[in-house]
Amino acid sequence: MNAALHPQAGARRRLVLGYAGLALVCLLLFAAAGTDWQRGTRTLWDGLYDAVWNLGPPLLLGLTVWPVTKRLQSCSTAAALAGHLAGALAFVLAWLLLDWGSAAFFFGLDHANASAEQGLAWRAAGGVFGYGAMVAGFGGVLHARQAQAAALQAAQAERDAARAQAALVRAELALIQGKLNPHFLFNTLNSLLMLTRRDPGAAESALHTFSRLMRYVLDRSREPEARVELREELAFVRDYLSLEQLRLGERLRLAWAIAPEAEDAMLPPLTLQPLVENAVLHGIAPQIGGGLLSLAAQRKGDLLVLEVRDDGPGAVWPAPQTGRIGVGLDALQRRLQLDPSGRARLDIRTQPGAGFAVHVELPFET
Repeated sequence: MNAALHPQAGARRRLVLGYAGLALVCLLLFAAAGTDWQRGTRTLWDGLYDAVWNLGPPLLLGLTVWPVTKRLQSCSTAAALAGHLAGALAFVLAWLLLDWGSAAFFFGLDHANASAEQGLAWRAAGGVFGYGAMVAGFGGVLHARQAQAAALQAAQAERDAARAQAALVRAELALIQGKLNPHFLFNTLNSLLMLTRRDPGAAESALHTFSRLMRYVLDRSREPEARVELREELAFVRDYLSLEQLRLGERLRLAWAIAPEAEDAMLPPLTLQPLVENAVLHGIAPQIGGGLLSLAAQRKGDLLVLEVRDDGPGAVWPAPQTGRIGVGLDALQRRLQLDPSGRARLDIRTQPGAGFAVHVELPFET
């Protein structure tokens, strides 16, 4: 079976292979140390024989230390210490029995008894030391696995948090878009109704323009995080202003200052329209003589800078009673706050008698 499909089986196999490799290295080092390389009285085969006879049993028993270490790792310090003392005693006894049984099988009981008596102290000390070394090694493996698992869990938690945050931002953007579009459509329909009563012929032409506006709004509202080129947004704003000029006539004067290189920039749809709408409704329409609406766009370094300004009566800012800035402008400000780059911002500059200007900065993206 594929180890990627069964990570625990893959981890056990890597552990066994790693342990077998270390055991082989220990046997070879023991054999090399027991070989007389200069005089030749003990060959490498003699060293290997001694290595297998002396280290073979504890190395075979070493695999039983892994489950004990794993089980005791989650216990308290006192319980783990008691468990490992019992484990060391069992390891030593198992080594002695395995050593004695092998000697009895190959050389007889007398030889096995004599070897066990002579090597008892060495086997006991070596068993405790070997058990402790294996516990330390296996404990390191377990700690490394826990650290890796914790790191993976933390990374997964971060990814989950990022996905949740992204979903929250998308939901908020959709809510903002849902507030902005009906607000715009409602105000535009009101303008069309007023125009229908005044000039039915002009209203028919205006309805064609309104259909283009509707197509733009519906196309761009499907994805809250969608982006459009500034030239598309400007065409939309020109259609909107053409409707307002049918209603206001010469009272609505326009000034455009659009840098050609800025028209390639991408921005959220319906970024300019709420600003233009506010300027017309609150800065120009209430004045008997109308006013001038100025729109500017330029590139400054890696920023797209937009400005919508009117020469109307201005206002005390922020508004002293509610501090709110209207549905369209409020929705746009909130949407810019959710910009993933964190660099989008909206500034309002106004005072009584000095008009109203909104300054927007966005990362310049094409």
